Amino acid sequence: MNGLGSAATSLVAWGNAWLTGHVGLDEAVDAVEKSAGPQIVRGIPGTGSAERDLPLRAGLGELRVAGLSGLRVALPAPGDPLGLTGPPDFNRAALDARAAVIAVLPDRAVGLIPAEDRRGSSYVGVRWQARDAATGTPDVPSLPEADRQLLLAMRDATEVLLTVDDAASGTVPPEIADALADLREPGPDDHPLAPGYPQRAHRVAALAGRLSQVVDLARRLDERGLTAEQMRRRGEALRMLDRAVRRAMVAACNSSFDPVP
Repeated sequence: MNGLGSAATSLVAWGNAWLTGHVGLDEAVDAVEKSAGPQIVRGIPGTGSAERDLPLRAGLGELRVAGLSGLRVALPAPGDPLGLTGPPDFNRAALDARAAVIAVLPDRAVGLIPAEDRRGSSYVGVRWQARDAATGTPDVPSLPEADRQLLLAMRDATEVLLTVDDAASGTVPPEIADALADLREPGPDDHPLAPGYPQRAHRVAALAGRLSQVVDLARRLDERGLTAEQMRRRGEALRMLDRAVRRAMVAACNSSFDPVP
């Protein structure tokens, strides 16, 4: 999951915590910008500020006045429009960014597409371009389903990565070994969501975040010394794990409004 994906999950988690009354707007925006830098929103359709850049706080306020009731995250990848419902131009933009946020309003939806916002040598933030989105229900797994899929993918991918890398070099790369060891130890970010989320959502999101780091590390490792078959197995394992990670993060972030069992 790229940096824009992290910005999207943070906005959805803290935005929903605000909408459900667990935090105030100022606390939510401060948390989002602490994780991804200063943020602005442009082009919210159906409002008087559609042609202006708004600070994130003001943008969320505009959406709330328009009837905002929830935020959903989408983390699509080529061939996998996870969390998207259209229209096609919005889906294409979200796929290019590998992330989007959908704001749910009473009779419509507003999609927010993130882009890196760099100004000068030190300013790095996120610019959200708003556009109309479809109101349909996305085809995403439930939290329990995503949890099971993530555990299965972790088991299978770990076996492949350890087997392939050990066979190729005689030892597992220390970066991978350390990252896999971290999966078994509680970390400081075991609650990466926001107040109000179910405990299971926190656990699933934490595991998905650590597995995302495993995927990123493994993709950067030198594949010299691997046979064609080993590269195929390794690539397939990473694709399977990345898919499960994205599904787990989407299910966790979108679980804020799930019915309590």
